[in-house]
Order: sequence, then structure tokens, then C-alpha cells
Amino acid sequence: MDILRYLLVIVLVKIQASAAFSQCLRGCSCVDDRHGRSLTCMEDSLFRSVPDDLPEDLTKVRIEKSHFAEIPRGVFSRGTALENLWLNFNDIALINSKGLEGLSNLTELRLQGNKLRSVPWTAFEDTPSLKILDLKHNQLDVLPEHALKYLPGLTYLDLSFNQLTVISKEVFLNWPLYQKLQNLEGKEGGAVGPNVVLALHDNPWLCDCRLKGFVEFTLALSPPIILMNSYLSCSGPDYKAKQFFHEVVVRSCIRPVVSTPTANLSLPLGANTTLSCLAKARPQPSVWWTYGLKIIRGFHEFQERVDEDTVRSLLFIPSLRAADRGHYTCTAVNFMGNSSAVIQLDTQTPEGSASASQPGDLALAPSAQENVYIDIRIAKQTVRGISIEWYAALERPDETWFTIHFGRIEEKKEAIFIGPGINTYTVNNLLPATKYEICVTLKNQDPRPGQCIVFVTGSDITEMEQREKLIHIVVIVLAMVLAVPIGMYACTTDTKLVCVERILSSWKDRRESRMASAERERQGTFDSLQAASDEGLVNKDSSDDRKAVECVAKV
Repeated sequence: MDILRYLLVIVLVKIQASAAFSQCLRGCSCVDDRHGRSLTCMEDSLFRSVPDDLPEDLTKVRIEKSHFAEIPRGVFSRGTALENLWLNFNDIALINSKGLEGLSNLTELRLQGNKLRSVPWTAFEDTPSLKILDLKHNQLDVLPEHALKYLPGLTYLDLSFNQLTVISKEVFLNWPLYQKLQNLEGKEGGAVGPNVVLALHDNPWLCDCRLKGFVEFTLALSPPIILMNSYLSCSGPDYKAKQFFHEVVVRSCIRPVVSTPTANLSLPLGANTTLSCLAKARPQPSVWWTYGLKIIRGFHEFQERVDEDTVRSLLFIPSLRAADRGHYTCTAVNFMGNSSAVIQLDTQTPEGSASASQPGDLALAPSAQENVYIDIRIAKQTVRGISIEWYAALERPDETWFTIHFGRIEEKKEAIFIGPGINTYTVNNLLPATKYEICVTLKNQDPRPGQCIVFVTGSDITEMEQREKLIHIVVIVLAMVLAVPIGMYACTTDTKLVCVERILSSWKDRRESRMASAERERQGTFDSLQAASDEGLVNKDSSDDRKAVECVAKV
């Protein structure tokens, strides 16, 4: 009987072990040891997303090379026993702010070799026990001042091989663990507490004034806080590239100060001239020239460094004409503020007297200007905007200036001055679900009907789609002939309205079908355009004398 009882126990143990291993995911291996139960999945492209049926008793999960792109909300919410989570070498670009929900016992998180550009640091409120965080070989370019606030027990942080250029020392001064160590050191007169390892090397650090506090912080570090590689080096500016932190002198930031050699110039017609200004600032400012209130694009503009804090900006104006008379403003801006200086440029007649702008000096006479034909079209759609191009029937195309009028439909438009020989312009950084208007006119003219395009941008979906997909454009009213890029709708003047109704009906049907099919599916077409934008597509309550509208669609 004892032998039978012994055999029965062995059989039951094997059955339980077999049942436990049967819960292991297909293509993965499961191991039980003194540390608990672990899951390892190393096959290429095994999963398209984080498995949502992970066994609840796992203490370690290692999923690599599966190439999923997101850690969605609550995917580990049942993994209360999980202590070690390794998700290296996938394609993770987005972590939901509640993606770590339920991991109250997690002590180690490794995300090496993914595609993270940012991290929702508040997500670590759900991991109060976290001690090891490995984020090396990602694309992080920002470290907010509150980043480490939610990691009070962290003893190992690896941010090496990312794209960090400038961070504030406040990131570490706000770190609860750093504050605790400082208080203990002050009370007991020596270094106490566990060693804390920081890996910050192999980032493209920009060693200008914005990095001053961080450079001083790293140079002052001592145990128990240890830099894995203490030889941090600069990638920029150019004159500091490859220098180590302990070799550079980083001074405080200053706001720009702009000056010019002369405030007034009077030159003969036909002469070549170069306007110049000096901009002193720290860090190096952005410098541009404006003519009146318009940004100049067309004249040759270039910059040269005078010393570490000063740049000279030069604006070359060839073959001076009477139309070029006026105020030219040199403006410099950095995050500390801005400054500008004005140069008054005048022209002289052959007799030597200052000349007023003469009709004969313009590229076109006023009567000709009023009747110039301008054909404007959208050339292509970029990630965050559009590019337009235009054609104008001109007598002197090499002397004619244009003005781009651009802005939101209900607001005052920005005027951009375009020099001769240029017939393209790109608009970037468009806001989602917003109606814009862009017009092309001759220099100093107001837009007329037929010279403008009105368009609506699509709605934002998720952070990841903002980075990876185009903002879809709906073009409402447009002039002349339009080449419509793929994924855009256009309404042009001349024919019937019934096409608009068909497009809107088809559009809404497609949107409703897509929303019903998968709640989590991120929509990459302009089916995602907010319903509130529909009313702005075409005004159906038109007056009797308004032209009918023809709709052209390319999808």
C-alpha cells in the first residue's frame, strides 16, 4: 500500500507540472525555479502585440524580437506577482500612461533597443518598487524636470545611447532618492545608503548655456551616486564637439542683442548691396530679416560666426530697384527673449537724389498687375503640412515678387515675402482639425477671388500616429487647376453640388464602419476627421448668384 501511495503522489505531481507547463504560451518556454515562474519568448516576430493572456503567477517575463509597437493600457494589470519585465529589441514607440497598471511588485523593467521618443513618466506611479530601469538605445530626446519624481526607489537608471541634447539639473534635484541621500549625508557627515548608478553617456549633448546646470551637477557627483561612464562629451556646438564635460566652460544664458553698422543706406539704382547685423546671444539665436512686416525669402541670406556668442547675418540684395526701398529689420530670438535692429534703405537716381518708387521701376504696371493670372495648386502633402506651387503669367518673372498670405480662416493672415524666381512654398506644423487659408498674390497686393486655397486638417488620433502618418487634408475652395494628392478631397468652382453630398455620405459611412469594426484600431485615413469639421467643407446654403461647386476626389 505504501508503494501504491508513493506512486500515486508521483503521478499527481507530474500531472500538476504538466498542467502548469500547458499554460505556457505557444512558441515560448516556461521555467520554475526558486525565484518563481518565468516566461521567455525569443522567436522573431512571434507576437504582433503584447499577449493579453499571460499566466497570472509569472514572476519574470522576457519577450524580445517580437516587434510590437505599443504597451497598451492595463495589459499587465493581472500580473501582480511580476517582478522582472524584459521587453528588449521590439519596436515599442508608445507606452500608455496606464501601461504599467497592476505592477506594484515590479523591481526591474528593461526596454533596451526600442523606438521610444518619449516616456509617460507618470506611468511609474504604478511601479513603486521599481529599482532598475533600462532605456538605453532608444530615441529619447527630452527628460522633463518631473521625470524621476515617480521613481523614489530607483538604484539603476540607464539612458545611454539616446538623443538627449539638453536637460536641466532640476531633473535630479527633484528626484526623491537624491533628496533623501543628500539629507542623510548632511546629517551623518558621510556617504550612506545604497549605490545608485546612472548611465548618461553616448548622447549628443549640446554644451551651451542651457546645459550649464547639468554639467556642474555631473562634475560634482560622488558616491553613493555613480556615473557608469564619467567621461561625458559634447556633440555641439561645433567648436566644442568631442570635448569632455570637465574640459568645457559653460556660461550663463543671455538674451539677444542686435546691432547694425549703419541705420541708413542710400545707394544708386542697379547697385549690389549687402545688409548686415550682429547678434550677440547665448545660446545661439535664430536670426532672420523682414521687409516691413513680411519675412524675406528670395534674397541670399547667410551667417558667419564672429566669436563664441556673436553671429553676423548678411542679406545680399542684387541690382537694387526702386521697389526695394524701405525698412529692413534684422531679428534675433532665443528662449531668453528677442531683439531687433532696423536699416533704412533708400535709392538714388542717376543725378544723385533720393528717388521715390516709380511706376516704371516695378516689374509690372498697376494695370498689368491687376490682371495677372496666377495658377495655384497643392503640389504635395507632407507629414505636418502641405506644399503649394504657383504659376503666374508675367512679363518680367525674374523681377517680380510675390506675397504668401497664410493663417487660420477666421484670423489675420501672416504675410510672407517671396523673391523673384521662386514658385513653391511649404507650410509646416499645422494644427489638427483646423481650417486654414493660403493665398498667393503679387507683392503688396491683397488676395482676390481665385488666388486662395481653403483647407481643413484631419483630427489627431494617437501620439504614435501623429509621428508616423500624415495629417489628412480636406481642400474646400481652391483656385484654377488643382493637382490633388492621394488621400485628399477638393471642391472647385464650376459645376454641381451633388458630388459633395456623395463624398460626404461615403465618407461618413466609411467612418462609422471603421469605428464599429475595432474599437482599438487606429484610423490612418481621414475618416477620423472630426464631425464638427463637416459643416465647413462646403456651404450648402448658398445664394442664388453663387456658382455651383464641382468635387474631385482622389483616394
